Amino acid sequence: MKKILVVDDHADIRKLVRMTLEFEDYDVRELADAPAAVRAAGEWLPDLVLLDVMMPGDYDGLEACRRLKSAGALARPHVMLLSARGQARDREAGLVAGADAYLVKPFSPLQLLDSIAALWRPA
Repeated sequence: MKKILVVDDHADIRKLVRMTLEFEDYDVRELADAPAAVRAAGEWLPDLVLLDVMMPGDYDGLEACRRLKSAGALARPHVMLLSARGQARDREAGLVAGADAYLVKPFSPLQLLDSIAALWRPA
C-alpha cells in the first residue's frame, strides 16, 4: 500500500483529500504545517507528499519541497505541490524547488487521483 502525506493548513482540504485517497486504498496521514511535514517524512517515509505551497509557519511549501528533495536518497518521496496560484511563474517556482507535479486548487477528486497515478506510471 502506497503511503501519502497530506500537508495543508486548511483542515477541510486535508479531509477532502484524505477521504479521496482512502477510498483508493492509500495509507494517508495529515499534517498542518511544512516543518512538521519534513520531520514526519523522515520518520514515516511516505511515497508521496501532497504539499500546500502557502502555509503559515517557519517556512512554506516550496522550502519544505526543497528540504524533502535534498534528503537522503532512500527518503526522497515524490512531491506534488497544491496551490491556488496557477500562473506560469508559480509552477516554475515549484519545479525549481524540486516538485514532481503541481496541481492548482480547486481541483476535483478525479484530477487528484489522475495526477497521482501519472507520477507512478513508468516513463
